[in-house]
Amino acid sequence: MIEFTKMEGLGNDYIYVNTDRFPIPNPAEAAIRWSRPHTGIGSDGLILVSRSEVADFRMRIFNADGSEAMMCGNGSRCVGRFVYEQGLTDRTAITLETLSGIKHITGIDHPEAVTVDMGEPLLQNREQVSTPTGDLTGIELQVNGQPWRGTYVCMGNPHVVFFCEDLGKVKLEEIGPLIECHPLFPQRTNVEFVQVLSASDTSVLRMRVWERGSGITQACGTGACATATAAFITERASRHSIIRMDGGDLDITLRKTDNHILMTGPATTVFQGRIESIRN
Repeated sequence: MIEFTKMEGLGNDYIYVNTDRFPIPNPAEAAIRWSRPHTGIGSDGLILVSRSEVADFRMRIFNADGSEAMMCGNGSRCVGRFVYEQGLTDRTAITLETLSGIKHITGIDHPEAVTVDMGEPLLQNREQVSTPTGDLTGIELQVNGQPWRGTYVCMGNPHVVFFCEDLGKVKLEEIGPLIECHPLFPQRTNVEFVQVLSASDTSVLRMRVWERGSGITQACGTGACATATAAFITERASRHSIIRMDGGDLDITLRKTDNHILMTGPATTVFQGRIESIRN
């Protein structure tokens, strides 16, 4: 039997397993089966936690469709809480190895406000965007016969951020998967639609997300970081933003000294349990 902990960051919920104690030989299949809401545990995916040779801990992320993700902001906060609650560390700050580099996590003794240094966002990446410049400058995406202009941001994983005047009119369940799988994005992409809630207070941004490999989720940490970055570079917001998602708010700061993004938000344990391992 595999012991697991289900955790959530603003409703973005994953299954967490300490693979030093409970190895999972086929995590993609486990993620698919265990993420099912009616016949499994129910989650946005599976996160494997282990010791690392280059950092304090290592995180591997598998989406609900079995694909492996490079980074998960909400997941990284929850990993910080997971290792602290499990007694794997008594320190309040750790380093975490991910496929998008080593992240620094602080405040893991405070479940309501864990902070992750997400590093510096990239605005060009020809591996993720099939344009000569590796971004979407001057590009209109044709989706369902409609033109869309978005801002590309790489947080390790790809994001395209679209600003709109009325988020309530965006049919995310229809347009999200079409943009995710658009030919311009060879690795597929995460999709965010964003509304600046008030002209007098541009620090609060309302965002909804379609996550690559998972669909609509309650929140996305890397998506919140991408949203704050896109709002800043398009002069819609300052270096500090509150990103308001279906699951709640994240506090995002673009640090002026090095352009690193600091993401602060909650990390909550939902329940713990045991489940049979997936056999080959």
